[in-house]
Amino acid sequence: MRIAYSPCPNDTFVFHAWAHGLVPGAPELDVTFADIDVTNGMAERGELDVLKVSYAVLPWVLDEYALLPCGGALGHGVGPLVLTREPADGSTPRPGDLTGRTVAVPGERSTAYLLFRLWAADVVPGGVGEVVVMPFHEIMPAVRDGRVDAGLVIHEARFTYGRYGLHRLADMGEHWESTTGLPIPLGAIIAKRSLGADTLELLAESARASVRMAWNDPEASRPYVREHAQEMDRSVADQHIGLYVNEFTAGLGEAGYAAVRGLLTRAAAEGLVPPLKPGALSFP
Repeated sequence: MRIAYSPCPNDTFVFHAWAHGLVPGAPELDVTFADIDVTNGMAERGELDVLKVSYAVLPWVLDEYALLPCGGALGHGVGPLVLTREPADGSTPRPGDLTGRTVAVPGERSTAYLLFRLWAADVVPGGVGEVVVMPFHEIMPAVRDGRVDAGLVIHEARFTYGRYGLHRLADMGEHWESTTGLPIPLGAIIAKRSLGADTLELLAESARASVRMAWNDPEASRPYVREHAQEMDRSVADQHIGLYVNEFTAGLGEAGYAAVRGLLTRAAAEGLVPPLKPGALSFP
């Protein structure tokens, strides 16, 4: 089974057991590592059997792919951040300061981007100016060096932006949770509908079993996580896993599905994504 997910600690933690043939009865995996902006593109082109993608891309791909009810990333307190430089005059930056300004984002078909646009529609009078797409690991240096006025960051940047001397202007997750009362939908696991209902059910069971095995023996996955986490130190990797792997990873449940529908319905109302078709989120 051809699958692509990111080298981030939450994904390698979740898929470690399955990728290493430790889940009884699970299909063998042929793993490709790619950042989520790449896997989003793969999904739009119909590549690979199983993919970790942004929830934001679902409206474009759910004709061909089904959303698995487990394995992804949702949660509370896990939202992307908008960062700026500390003002030279010592004043406190405000969201309204972004009016007409340049903002770097990690992709326009990312969940982070949808959350950012929904936030900006509420709190930035007149809207932001130019939006520049760049790889997420380049965003904080770009803000620090003054090449952009602000940056939308994801992943482990939540824990490391202070190293760049940056200021947290706003937390997109806090805004989402305060206005909806729902968890924050970030990354989804999808699989091709053409695999058939039985295989889709097996894939979901395999993902759920892999999550539970990771929780039961966290140390077993550590070498795999460390191998792919590049420069990330152990404490940051552990924080990353603790934040993004939670009860919604084992099963979306009613609250998880409500969060996904809420995000995509609101985004469609703003003209950011196509509207979902009836039954698009049903499984299998």
